[in-house]
Amino acid sequence: MIRNYLKIAFRNLWKNKVFSGVNLSGLVVGITACLMILQYVSFELSFDQFQTDIDRIYRVTNDRFQKGKLIQHGTITYPTIGKTMAKDYPEIEGYTTIVGAGRMKLRRDKSLFPEESSFYVDEHFLSFFTFPLVVGDPKTAMKAPNSLVLTESNAQRIFGVQPKDYASLLGQSLYIDLDTEPYRITGIMKDVPAASHLQFGVLVSYETLVRTWGNWVKDSWEGSDMWHYLKLKPEADAVALEQKFPAFSERYFNGDKVSGSVEKFYLQPLRKAHLFSDYEYEIGVVNSGKAVWTMLIIAVFILLIAWINYINLATARSMERAKEVGVRKVAGATSGQLIGQFLSESVLLNLFALILALFLTVMLQPVLNQIVDKPLSLALLTGQGYGGSLMALMLVGTFALGIFLSGFYPAFALSAFQAIQVLKGSFKRSAKGVWVRKSLVVFQYTASVVLIIGTFIVFRQLEFMRKENLGFNMEQMLVISGPDLTRWDSTAIDRINSFKAEVKKRAAVKSATASVNLFGNRLPRTFNVKRVGSNEAKGVTVSRMAVDLDFFDTYRIKLLAGRNFLTTDSNPDGRKVVNTVVNLSTVRLLGFPTATSAVGQKFTLFGQEKEIVGVVSDFHQQSLRHPIEPIVFQPFYTNGGFYSFKIETSNLEKTIDQIREDYEAFFPGNNFSYFFMDERFDQQYRDDQVFGKITTFFSFLAVLIASLGLFGLSSYTIAQRAKEIGVRKVLGASVGSIVALLSKDFLKLVLVAIVVASPIAWYAVSQWLDDFAYKIDISWWIFAVAGVLAVSIALVTVSFQSIKAALMNPVKTLRSE
Repeated sequence: MIRNYLKIAFRNLWKNKVFSGVNLSGLVVGITACLMILQYVSFELSFDQFQTDIDRIYRVTNDRFQKGKLIQHGTITYPTIGKTMAKDYPEIEGYTTIVGAGRMKLRRDKSLFPEESSFYVDEHFLSFFTFPLVVGDPKTAMKAPNSLVLTESNAQRIFGVQPKDYASLLGQSLYIDLDTEPYRITGIMKDVPAASHLQFGVLVSYETLVRTWGNWVKDSWEGSDMWHYLKLKPEADAVALEQKFPAFSERYFNGDKVSGSVEKFYLQPLRKAHLFSDYEYEIGVVNSGKAVWTMLIIAVFILLIAWINYINLATARSMERAKEVGVRKVAGATSGQLIGQFLSESVLLNLFALILALFLTVMLQPVLNQIVDKPLSLALLTGQGYGGSLMALMLVGTFALGIFLSGFYPAFALSAFQAIQVLKGSFKRSAKGVWVRKSLVVFQYTASVVLIIGTFIVFRQLEFMRKENLGFNMEQMLVISGPDLTRWDSTAIDRINSFKAEVKKRAAVKSATASVNLFGNRLPRTFNVKRVGSNEAKGVTVSRMAVDLDFFDTYRIKLLAGRNFLTTDSNPDGRKVVNTVVNLSTVRLLGFPTATSAVGQKFTLFGQEKEIVGVVSDFHQQSLRHPIEPIVFQPFYTNGGFYSFKIETSNLEKTIDQIREDYEAFFPGNNFSYFFMDERFDQQYRDDQVFGKITTFFSFLAVLIASLGLFGLSSYTIAQRAKEIGVRKVLGASVGSIVALLSKDFLKLVLVAIVVASPIAWYAVSQWLDDFAYKIDISWWIFAVAGVLAVSIALVTVSFQSIKAALMNPVKTLRSE
């Protein structure tokens, strides 16, 4: 019987090629879009799932308050926190401490290798986390000073070895940056999974920091550069443990007497580190959880819209198939057999659509991966992504249930026709069925309008951030990384200034500056900064930038009062630098009434008196997600900073080659690497830009599929009213009046959808915009434009069928009367 059902189903689908093609197209597009989005969602949700004890791992976060105001909401804290908590609380099974080491340059003999992301980690790290060693002992690999662990990729890149030869690398030496002491390789580990919020290629033992930074990295309650992770015992309650932390703060910090700030500690589950981090000084790879869940909702909407289309398009053909049902029932077919027949058509069409969607997804995979810059694949939905094999089972179950439900309603509706009424020609449409179909169309357009409004808001915010005046100019700014492998000596400052002067002789170079810090990066902070002579017991917190005297002119940052830096302000010993320039936010934070009144005043920084010689305007040092920072600028140089050159781009390749030539002459043995400041700054918005592209593309698909659904409902309704249209034409109704009559009901549905969608969209975009310190207003006209667009799409969709019906010869529709 099933074989017969499938044979008849195939014949019916083949016979009605246009109907089948439209229906199949909607399903294929919907399922393909859903599969592509689910890959992205699965990848983002799978971060750190490979960690064996993920449900017991937490990282310590730290909020700092001064004068009752939150001054830092971060993931870094003091060196002693992890080990002290592990000592004080029996609920904690273990801990590990990490310090970011930036991008290290590795040296072997005379060979220099590209920079590599790296961490200083303690001896517990490799046993604490699931980063397996291929060779080496995880318990001892990070125990001794100057110990080094490489990933497999780096081992192969640096030594050219195969996996079978990894053991021969143990005990061999490498050098890091300018360090003259060798680092001994104690382990080779598997490459870090892409879905790890901690990304690195080199690990260096934490004990090495004691040699280079001093003992404070072990016992300080003030220096704050460490990340701490805790592993709780299986029976431990994280919430109950966190409630003990206020007593911990009072015991060790005694209010703000130790660090100058009131310290509050919290636990963040490792599961949330990637998608739910709004912290400063983030060590890991993070993304927006709101954006990921929004994408999941879009995937669900698109799939539902596709299946709703099948329902509407299938029921649109009910008049054509009514007589078929009547004849089958007269011939002895039961309702169950008819339902089986129609369900087999649904299953056949959906399965064919699923096969085509899988093929199309594989074909489009490289394009999707390029857009999101992530290693996505269908394997993420079949066991390698979020939820493992459970995800695959859930997807199979969801598709099976969706296929059944989308086919069951049309099958049930068609099989319920009364044979006598159909064959006598007195069959009438069901008011209940019409209500169901209209409700489905309202749902489709509600989802579509929400996506249209969301897309408008996302792109307006991105455009706002792109065009907003940041307070400095970074157009045509070429930035070169400083010479890390040139040693600092008494001639360093002269060499830096001579290099800048030489480069400025090039015709295409307009200006040049050197700085330790750059825009877009989180700046270092200093706490307990106070005005000299102030009666305040506790100071304030400011950020710091080290720049040369050409920095403000090169980046066109406006001087509001006082003067710029002079050559005499700088000193090779940063502790002897006295004169500073501050921005307007610092002036206000220190309590000076105006920029002019701040010039000549003094404040303490690291316990040393500094004088304000100039005040510059505020500017957005980071993206518009962050508020403007109070910044203190110091005339200080290092080899590890950056050189920025304002250039003409008419002959870019030649200009870069000339600057490279000068760089290699002044700093031999260093890698010449460069980037453009605007491109680097815009990387802060990369995730938002990807989110905008994805939502726009899939919103377009959702609207397209919803329009097919409206097309189906209009076909059904107009077919039901064919004789009414014929009568009206005979009585003199014009084509325009008939088109208006037929379109009116559908426009009502779209207007209802707009009313329902508007508050939903407003809430959703408000939540997304809350992540930005500077954002657009949600204007009423955006909702109006989205509504007009939705109505226009609906009109185009319905008018095709309406005009066709209005132009039909009434004789054809009335001759059966």
